[in-house]
Amino acid sequence: MLNRPRARIGMALAAVPASAEGDYTTYGKDERGDFPSMEFRTFITEGGKEISAWHSIPLKNADGTFNFLCEIPKETMAKMETATDEKLNPIKQDTKKGKLRDYPYNINWNYGMLPQTWEDPKHEHPEMKVFGDNDPVDVVEIGSGALAMGSVTPVKCVGIYAMIDDGELDWKVIAISVNDPKAAEINDVEDVEKHFPGELEKIRVWFRDYKTPDGKPLNKFGLDDKCMNKEYTLRVIEETNQFYNKLMSGERANDEELSLE
Repeated sequence: MLNRPRARIGMALAAVPASAEGDYTTYGKDERGDFPSMEFRTFITEGGKEISAWHSIPLKNADGTFNFLCEIPKETMAKMETATDEKLNPIKQDTKKGKLRDYPYNINWNYGMLPQTWEDPKHEHPEMKVFGDNDPVDVVEIGSGALAMGSVTPVKCVGIYAMIDDGELDWKVIAISVNDPKAAEINDVEDVEKHFPGELEKIRVWFRDYKTPDGKPLNKFGLDDKCMNKEYTLRVIEETNQFYNKLMSGERANDEELSLE
């Protein structure tokens, strides 16, 4: 069954560690417009005030976890994304040729991004010889429960695929919610294979194939199609956070006309 998330106002609240274990920031959401529609937007809120989904949520927590913004709940098909070119960067549905975009079938995991990261389209990866896709780093959250669109969840980042989409580098971080029953057992990529056998290959094949129903070629993967380990993953997250910081400071010119507020 193909499912679409229903619009609900102010419901997706998530507790995120702010500075230490037991110290939490609560995020909510404010949805505007009918879903699905060109006008639909999900804004993230903190303390009743709208904040930027990309700039205002910390990347990392004091306990070493990362904050995952869910754009697409698992087992839904509407292709939602953070609007990096709009003020406060709300979540909206992607469009193509004036029409709302859906995946050809449900995505089987929670999907979203890491705030305060950016894949710089002027930076060439030294090994793969491809440039960044001009977006925050994507996350595939493999936990058992569906997360709400616009929710912010602490996750453990344990692996990463180097997907190459239309010649651009499009990292896919593999993560698990700290609230998932298996979270304590998942600390590196080999743990995913042990406790979720076959899941990594399923993720790779899904992202490799999802454009083919529209007549497009298979997406490719760098690094020998491997899901890299936690150490490599953390290096990529750190690097893309540095790219983001350079963009925000003005050291890297905002030639892409992204919204930095």
